[in-house]
Amino acid sequence: MKWIPKFNSSNSLRVIFVIAVFILLFLSSIAYKHNQDLNESSKLVMHTYEINIQLERLMSAIKDAETGQRGYIITRNGRFLTPYIYSRDKVNTSFITLKKLTADNPKQQKNLQKLFGLITQRFTSFENCFKYSNPQTYDKRKLDNHMFGGRILMDNIRFQVDEMNDIEKRYQQKRLKIYDQEISLSPVFSISLFLTALIFIILSYRQISKDIKRLKIFNKKLLISSRLMAESEVIGKFSTWQWDLDLNKIDYSDNQYRLLGFKPNAFVPEKDTFLNFVHPDDKEAVAKSMEGIVNKKQLPFIYYKITLPNNEIRYFKSTGKLLTDQQGSQILLGINFDITDEHLLNIELQERNRELEKSNQELASFNHVASHDLQEPLRKIQTFISRVSDADKAVLSDSAKDYISKIEVSAKRMRVLIDDLLLFSRTNTTKKEFIKSNLNELLENAKSELTEIIDEKKATITVSKLPKLDVIPYQIEQLFINLIGNSLKYSKPDIRPEIDIVTEKVSSKDYPDLLEPNSKKFYKITFSDNGMGFDSQFKETIFILFQRLHSKTDYPGTGIGLAICKKIVENHKGHITADSILGKGSVFTVFLPE
Repeated sequence: MKWIPKFNSSNSLRVIFVIAVFILLFLSSIAYKHNQDLNESSKLVMHTYEINIQLERLMSAIKDAETGQRGYIITRNGRFLTPYIYSRDKVNTSFITLKKLTADNPKQQKNLQKLFGLITQRFTSFENCFKYSNPQTYDKRKLDNHMFGGRILMDNIRFQVDEMNDIEKRYQQKRLKIYDQEISLSPVFSISLFLTALIFIILSYRQISKDIKRLKIFNKKLLISSRLMAESEVIGKFSTWQWDLDLNKIDYSDNQYRLLGFKPNAFVPEKDTFLNFVHPDDKEAVAKSMEGIVNKKQLPFIYYKITLPNNEIRYFKSTGKLLTDQQGSQILLGINFDITDEHLLNIELQERNRELEKSNQELASFNHVASHDLQEPLRKIQTFISRVSDADKAVLSDSAKDYISKIEVSAKRMRVLIDDLLLFSRTNTTKKEFIKSNLNELLENAKSELTEIIDEKKATITVSKLPKLDVIPYQIEQLFINLIGNSLKYSKPDIRPEIDIVTEKVSSKDYPDLLEPNSKKFYKITFSDNGMGFDSQFKETIFILFQRLHSKTDYPGTGIGLAICKKIVENHKGHITADSILGKGSVFTVFLPE
């Protein structure tokens, strides 16, 4: 007789119920324990994930700054600096978050501090690149050095970020290994795995929901940025295009179609299609430049004409640069500028330059007249006056004698005025040929020219050693003659003139308001005298043409001498200043670049 278990008995049911409850409790306890372990592991994994996300954001901000820098250096367009300007805030935000996340990890804190130092150096490199790419302070060697150094810094930053990621990955692997060991000991591995998967699905769903919300926000910001960029292209009359050299695919921005006289996406962008818009005169040159893009992977600035569908001719300027992404794909980024307005303005400027050149020719004709035609009648006047003998003058009335004397003085003054005007004109127009010259020799030549008045006034001239410089010799000699002659002319009566000429080497940064920073070193030559001096309020006006501080009857001269001095110094890219105390002498300071 077979044994048939009586499951319908109450005892059996109780046993089964107790066993079932025990099993459920056992499974629940195991599930609860593993659920707790899973929650803890999940928190640690999320912690590692958050660190990785922040590191990625940090790298993204630096890459945005680097992209903005490249765009700005290529185009000199300030709009490309927008990602660079905001990148610092993004970097600081990510750094603060990472510092909090790694607060319990001294090793990662040390790596993070090192990473922040590298990023600080990279932003310093950005500033140096901006500085030496500026047309006013352009220095190719320094720019290349900083660009190459920036690339090395980026490699170091990537290495540091990768090292931090590797550390987090090792932590994550250890945590997962511990979890696997725990779960392998459980007889209900499948159930635990299911619960684990379910938990991860729930967590993933939660994270996906958050990411979707975040993605919507980012998409909205991206849409706004795209619209702003599109409007900027319309306002700035430029457009952008991308040429994927691997796929041979070209994409135009909307404004590129508009600049060609079409609505956006009106045709398929192709190399040959674009050539159809190029003016026949420039089609060959543009075609060669396109071949150069394919062969040399770059596009230097090229200027050409475009014929629109309505036969209107527009003038374009284009440039481009090759970019390589992380996957190795090569994309040529290009920018087209509609420079029609600039071209027309240049034509207008050329016309004005021709008018200016014509005016200069007329001025040269005036110089010829002044140097020949005006001096001829003046020489005759002086000759005829000189032929009036003392006997002839004796029979003249006193008023006639006075008239003849005034004519003679006026003629002499007219001669001096014409000579000074010619000298000032030659200072402006004569060919400027710079020669390495010893300024001591030029000063001696100037003193020789003034020997008569120096001896007459018994003047003392003390000179320190002057340098050798690349100068226009006759102009520097004229500068010395005018400055020394000025001190002699305005010396005090019955007091021997004393003129001190002192030279010293100075830096342009010591005189930022006077000297241009292009030439860092200057020679400062000071002319000091013990003469009459002048009111310091006139220290600027005395260099203006025909400006005189005294009556022509008190002191001879035309008021041109110091104007000539200023023009000579300006021809040498230098600067001249004057200072004085009335009755105590004057100081004229000349700065000449090394």
